[in-house]
Amino acid sequence: METVQGLRGQLGAWPPSSLWGWRWFTWPCPPTGPSHWKELKATCGGSKQSPVNIDRRRLQRDSGLGDIVFEGYDQAPPGKWRLVNNGHTGGCSAPTTGSHIAISGGGLPGRYRALQLHFHWGSPAANGSEHTLDGHQLPMELHIVHINAKYRTLGEAKGHPSGLAVLGCFFQVVPASRHAGQSVDLASTFRLSTLLPRASRLSRYYRYQGSLTTPDCSEAVVWTVFEEPVDIGWAQVAWAALPWGWRMTNNYRPPQPLHSRKVFASRDATSSRGCPGHLLSPLLLLALLSPLSPSP
Repeated sequence: METVQGLRGQLGAWPPSSLWGWRWFTWPCPPTGPSHWKELKATCGGSKQSPVNIDRRRLQRDSGLGDIVFEGYDQAPPGKWRLVNNGHTGGCSAPTTGSHIAISGGGLPGRYRALQLHFHWGSPAANGSEHTLDGHQLPMELHIVHINAKYRTLGEAKGHPSGLAVLGCFFQVVPASRHAGQSVDLASTFRLSTLLPRASRLSRYYRYQGSLTTPDCSEAVVWTVFEEPVDIGWAQVAWAALPWGWRMTNNYRPPQPLHSRKVFASRDATSSRGCPGHLLSPLLLLALLSPLSPSP
């Protein structure tokens, strides 16, 4: 079974420093970092912004949040995933023929088609997930963005509170990946299920109403954040940022106030405070990756 390591072959072939000019996107970029977004786009200062801290002592259980139905997640799409950069993160957009990749059920107000996926990470010395769990930040976070099937365009979907649905998945670092040495070609066999928690844990998640985490920060997202992190190895963390030469670092938005919102726990999720797992040791990661870091 493939893991996030499988992305390496496709993304590693790109020359991002020359193609995108990553030096302009080092995070944060004063005065355009997250703290200034509301000055550039008023919607980024709204009352339903993401990400948030998920405090498991204050969750509200919702027994109606059951199993999510995943369509096409175990199948290789007929088209190619395309590497994209929006100045905030690196990721992949779904094939135009990927309408069969969708989610529904689990309390979602409709069927949602996959649009794109992207990662948020820190630096060799710090974690970089966007959502935090009981105040703890994890090494990386994956977002898979979906659009409500009843809307034709992203612009139309952004005008509705349930126009988009995003799956958030934490990544934690372990000494060795369970699937070390295996890889996958994105162009032919890449399956989204390889980036998610184990199938038996997909019913454990948290749900709240929020926004996109990059401008224009539209408050049109039904968020699903999985409880169980996906294990990755040290080399995979290095891959996630080193192809970009560590020029794009700390590409995460800090947690935003909940205000009057509630975060709900699914039927099977943990709702009491607990350890979020084996977190990345920033100093240890720095020591391990230092020999791999590019020269200044």
